[in-house]
Amino acid sequence: MKDQLNRTIQINATPKRIVSLVPSQTELLYDMGLESFILGITKFCVHPVHFRKEKKIVGGTKDVHFDRIKELKPDIILCNKEENTKEMILELERIAPVHISDIYTIENCLELIEMYGNLFAKEETASQIISEITSKYDDFKNFISNTSELKTAYFIWKNPWMVAASDNFINTMLQLNNFKNYFGELTRYPEIELSEVKNETADLVLLSSEPFPFSEKHMDEVGTYFPNAKVLVVDGEMFSWYGTRLLKAFHYFKSLHQGPLKEFFSNSR
Repeated sequence: MKDQLNRTIQINATPKRIVSLVPSQTELLYDMGLESFILGITKFCVHPVHFRKEKKIVGGTKDVHFDRIKELKPDIILCNKEENTKEMILELERIAPVHISDIYTIENCLELIEMYGNLFAKEETASQIISEITSKYDDFKNFISNTSELKTAYFIWKNPWMVAASDNFINTMLQLNNFKNYFGELTRYPEIELSEVKNETADLVLLSSEPFPFSEKHMDEVGTYFPNAKVLVVDGEMFSWYGTRLLKAFHYFKSLHQGPLKEFFSNSR
């Protein structure tokens, strides 16, 4: 079979021993009924909660303990082009076959779920998940169709300040919400100087709860540089996790538009 980088993966039988190095993919595997096959995860694989006590923690997404992974004797290691480094993957391929995901769009997410269904003999489960996500996705697109576009800055880190720009999955989720990326002319996750945007205008500033744990105490600090914008702390998992997290994300997005953003729209009209 092939992964999302179109690399051929040599698999002789359905993998029964899995190491997952991507948090959102670990959650997806659990929801596909593969809990007993998951042996190793990263310290950032926080869903489901009990995995951190029951599964072997092999490191982070950028830095793993190869000896721990080797001890698990995996049949397959699941990675992601963005989350895991090329150097890591080259070393991991010496241990077991490596499947790499590459996610930019909702369609990429659905493709990955189908791939996992085929890879782990969970085709029916994968089909059900895809159907449910597609239904919620279509419903949200209809819901959002009459909302105004908001020029939006999405912060992911502090010291240095970093934002989600174009060419990533977060940007796709912003666009889906009719949030025009304030930093859309930049790419990936650039560092920015807040002092350089002080006199610029934005409608909305979103502070992600991950990877940096932004909270309400940071709202005033950022808001100083965007005096005309509404500043919100948002659940970063809903904007950056794919897989079955999408089953919750569209409802969360609706709650934003019907809650704090509804008030914003009414005040700006």
